[in-house]
Amino acid sequence: MNTAMDRAEIVIRVRHADGRWSARTVWVVVVDEEAYVRSAFGRRSAWYRRLLRHAEAEVEVAGVRLTATVQPVDDPELVQRVSGAYRAKYGLGWPGPVESMNGHEAAATTMRLLTDVGQVPQLPA
Repeated sequence: MNTAMDRAEIVIRVRHADGRWSARTVWVVVVDEEAYVRSAFGRRSAWYRRLLRHAEAEVEVAGVRLTATVQPVDDPELVQRVSGAYRAKYGLGWPGPVESMNGHEAAATTMRLLTDVGQVPQLPA
């Protein structure tokens, strides 16, 4: 069975204030059987700000869409562990982007990904 560690990207769909949806492909990592995402461009990314403001989102993995929410992570030790997961999963293939993803600005946007069924298909809970 595939896990998040096998899946390079997922799609997060975020609702705009006017009701329309936009989609963003993001890298996903797993720490302690929970999925985490970050905004590569930090807090200046529109999808990230929209997600925090409206909190209505969907996640698509392996062709399945589910209602999703995020929980910002502010525990420095967990943020570091998520950074390590990004390095382990993406570091060999994309060392430059991983450095950016683990930089202070992006790391400050670390979010635990939750869905309406408690887990993302083919991702650990």
